[in-house]
Amino acid sequence: ASPRDGPSPQAPARWRTGSRAQIDPHRGGLVRWEDGAMGTGPNVHVRSADLAGVDAIVVGRLVRAYLLQTEQEKAHEIAAQFTDADLPRRYVAEVEDPARAYENARVLLAELDGATVGVVVVQQVRDGVEIKRLWVDPRARGQRVGSALLDAACYSANSLPMRLTVWDWRDDAIGLYRSRGFVAVPTWDRRPRLVCMEKPEISTNTL
Repeated sequence: ASPRDGPSPQAPARWRTGSRAQIDPHRGGLVRWEDGAMGTGPNVHVRSADLAGVDAIVVGRLVRAYLLQTEQEKAHEIAAQFTDADLPRRYVAEVEDPARAYENARVLLAELDGATVGVVVVQQVRDGVEIKRLWVDPRARGQRVGSALLDAACYSANSLPMRLTVWDWRDDAIGLYRSRGFVAVPTWDRRPRLVCMEKPEISTNTL
C-alpha cells in the first residue's frame, strides 16, 4: 500500500493516520488535522512520501545529500575516511531503493513554496519509533522547515516512545530536539561522539 494510505501492516498500529495538521507558530505544536497534507502556514507543508511513485527519486536525492554532508562532517570532526564520489556501501540501498529500505517506516517530505526541500524517516523499532535522516536543504534553512518535519514526525508517532541519535557537533539539531522534549540518555550506539536521545512519551492532549 502507498504511504498515503497510512502505515504498512508492519508499522505500529498506534501511528496516527491523519494526513493534515496546521502548526501555530506561537505554540510550536500541531493543532489541527484534516485530510490532505500537513501544514505549518502558507509556505511550508509536510506530507507522507509516496515511495511507490516519483517521490522515491526525491527521497533518494534528499537522503543522499544528508548522508554526504554527514560523511563530510565526520571526516572533519573525527578523521573518518571519506571520498566525495562514493557513500559507504551500507547506505546505497537508502538512496537507490528507498521504498525497500524504508518499507517498515513512514517517510515525510517538506515542501516550501512548492519545492520539496526536506525529509525525515520515522522508523519502527521494538519499543517505539526512531527518527532518522532529518534533513533540510541548506537553501531552505531558517524557515522552520526542520521544526515542521520534527513536529510532524512526533505527531505521527501518536504517543509511542521516540528515540534518535545525533552527532555532538550538531548544536542546532540538538537544541531543536531538546525543545521538543528529547533528552540525552545512556548510549545504545558505541560510535564515538554520537549522542542518543529519547522522548519517553509524546503527549497529544493539548493539540
